[in-house]
Amino acid sequence: MAEKLKNIYTKAFLLEFSRKVQSVYRDFRTADYITSVMDETWDKLALKARTRRISEKLGVFLPDRYESALDILFEIADDCVGFPYLFFPDFVAVYGQEEKHWELSMRALENFTQKSSSEFAIRPFLLRDPERVMNRMTAWAKHSNEHVRRFASEGCRPRLPWGEALPMFKKNPTPVLFVLELLKEDSSLYVRKSVANNLNDISKDNPDLVLETARQWAGKNSGTDWIIRHGCRTLIRNANPEAMVLFGYSKKPILTTHASIAAQPTVLTIGERCELQYEVDIQPGESVYVRIEYGIDFIKAKGQVSRKSFLLSDKTVSGGTHLTGTKVHNWSDMTTRRHYPGDHRIVLLVNGQEVAHTVLRLQPSPNR
Repeated sequence: MAEKLKNIYTKAFLLEFSRKVQSVYRDFRTADYITSVMDETWDKLALKARTRRISEKLGVFLPDRYESALDILFEIADDCVGFPYLFFPDFVAVYGQEEKHWELSMRALENFTQKSSSEFAIRPFLLRDPERVMNRMTAWAKHSNEHVRRFASEGCRPRLPWGEALPMFKKNPTPVLFVLELLKEDSSLYVRKSVANNLNDISKDNPDLVLETARQWAGKNSGTDWIIRHGCRTLIRNANPEAMVLFGYSKKPILTTHASIAAQPTVLTIGERCELQYEVDIQPGESVYVRIEYGIDFIKAKGQVSRKSFLLSDKTVSGGTHLTGTKVHNWSDMTTRRHYPGDHRIVLLVNGQEVAHTVLRLQPSPNR
């Protein structure tokens, strides 16, 4: 996805942005700015590197004084809305780290997150002074604007994708949980999704703390119940025993009398698709809550194996039920997953327990 997203930064985009800057700052040298951004290395830069290049070069062509440069960005911010303008908060991360700029930088991030998102830009500030920034996050969690409230959660996620990790919160997420407590009944689904994703991040390093939080929050608000369910998704996917019990999955050690999974075809080339066919017979008796998934043991670059699970069904079924279904799986490369040739083991999982498996041989693509 990021390979395509980086192409949002075209010459036409930079020209239009430069015109906006020039409308309030006549000395802005548009041609020189675009040339410096789109130099001979531009085509090789990934999305984040392009965002950083745009913001770094802004610091060269805007006034030297940080406050004056920000005044220009503030003036045009309302006309620069959406994902491409992540370089506004990134400008703050690059040029606003000095202590004398701290308050202004916080106000800038609060402003810019309402137009794009400051979740990445806040992280160097957090790494430098986590207590001070988390105090500001606490205030933002009570803000009237949902984008700012979401920022209070998203910005302190310990494992934010594409963002710098926050090792201090991996070790001790208590300050993060304090902010999430303020947001757990937020009226905005946009905010609640961030709270759930933050919980899910925390669960990867502190599962017991997340389970304790889930038990405390459960049953008091339907929106909060959705948060804890979504926030415990990795624990459920890993069949954590306490999580399975908390969310009502059957505790029976053996749930099936028969199960199978097959792939058609069994040999294919990277970039092709296969159809997975599965069958599960549930033991006779009382109704049970079951989660059916298939997992693939992906071969990595150095030959090691990493499993990724994919949901097939999650529901309550009667005892003795026969379940069957098909699923098409795409073996094309993505920015989040690159495929490598070899035998890939595919397993069928019922409440986290492996009940059947098959093997698919993946062959290299001739285009590589």
